[in-house]
Amino acid sequence: MTSRRQAEARTAPLDAAAWVAGALEMLADGGIDAVRVEPLAKALGVTKGSFYWHFADRRALLDAMLARWSEGRIAAIRQQAERREPPEAVLRHLAALYTRHTNPRGLAIEIAIRSLARTDKPAAKAVRAVDEGRLRLVAALFGGLGWKPADAQARALLFYSYLFGESLLDTRAVDAQTRARAVETLLTPPR
Repeated sequence: MTSRRQAEARTAPLDAAAWVAGALEMLADGGIDAVRVEPLAKALGVTKGSFYWHFADRRALLDAMLARWSEGRIAAIRQQAERREPPEAVLRHLAALYTRHTNPRGLAIEIAIRSLARTDKPAAKAVRAVDEGRLRLVAALFGGLGWKPADAQARALLFYSYLFGESLLDTRAVDAQTRARAVETLLTPPR
């Protein structure tokens, strides 16, 4: 956690949202095992007592963190998908947003939560809600391009999988022209 954030945490009253934000920072930096009460309190510049004022235990913090993550991810894709533009323009915008303007911290959090979801039921539920929300909104965009519902869902899955898979690739492994062709292939209208 940055020293600026630590200073802000010391001068402002620490609420549950600040603990969750700090936990997400720790998650991005070190994965789920890094999200511990004592190191988090130290990073925030407060005592553990402040934590227990807001949360019963670490599990309650993790649940609040998962809720914030899932609600934020669903709200973000909804905001992007409901832009007042033609569906093709929105899909192109999404492709550019997730492939040209990468968010390493956001990706680190996403990967850590997905890793946790393999063994943690609340995390699995949060991931499922995010995936279902994203796929539903993207399928509606493909439906707006003229794809039948089943084909729109399949295209949404391919598009969504491409965006996340592409974000994991080394940028030098595939040239920009090939990446652009991949998006064009996904957006090719039905015949």
